[in-house]
Amino acid sequence: MKTNLPHILIVDDDKRILELINDFLVKNNFRVNTANNAQKAREKIENIEFDLIILDIMMPGESGLKLTNSLKKNNFKTPILLLSALGNPEDRIKGLEIGASDYLSKPFEPKELLLRMNNLIERNKYIKQKSKIVKFGPYVFNLMKETLKKNGKIFFLTSSELKLLSILAKNEGQPIFRYNLSKKLNIPNTSRALDVQITRLRNKIENNKKFPTYIQTVRGRGYVLKIE
Repeated sequence: MKTNLPHILIVDDDKRILELINDFLVKNNFRVNTANNAQKAREKIENIEFDLIILDIMMPGESGLKLTNSLKKNNFKTPILLLSALGNPEDRIKGLEIGASDYLSKPFEPKELLLRMNNLIERNKYIKQKSKIVKFGPYVFNLMKETLKKNGKIFFLTSSELKLLSILAKNEGQPIFRYNLSKKLNIPNTSRALDVQITRLRNKIENNKKFPTYIQTVRGRGYVLKIE
């Protein structure tokens, strides 16, 4: 399987729709994961980085709107395309208000779905390209060059510290689970290796490592880079 293909998560409680969209996207060169409820979607989102989420609004339990609202409140940046069989204008407006990127009513033409998906993915790529610079406090981190400056001067970090900061900066404001961080850093998830690396980075960039301003711990989840 090619790993450079766009990675899509489809969330729908209708098994038939789930399979139809899955088969269509695979034929059109997408990597696809599926979930039939919000809880399973969360589990996949926590462990996999997707390029787009296709999310049905009407699901038992936690609805697509509630899941979207919850994700966006936590600064989730992956675009979300909402689907609904009702075509209710209020749902469409509500979805866009809480942070969904687009909305498509069922039934839809597969080609229209494909066009909307490609537009959202390309737009998100452009936004990421425009966001290569992350500023926090007196620091400026260049994601492309992986260089850190403090008050305009190069601030030295080791290669492992730069890699850790790069991962946090790419997701600034969004908590990253310990498992995901460990996996990206290629270190054991069961060891204290991650805590050691976090501590070393904090020792260099924080004024008070006991009460960090930038690299903060999110209890029960992992770590987040705060830029404000």
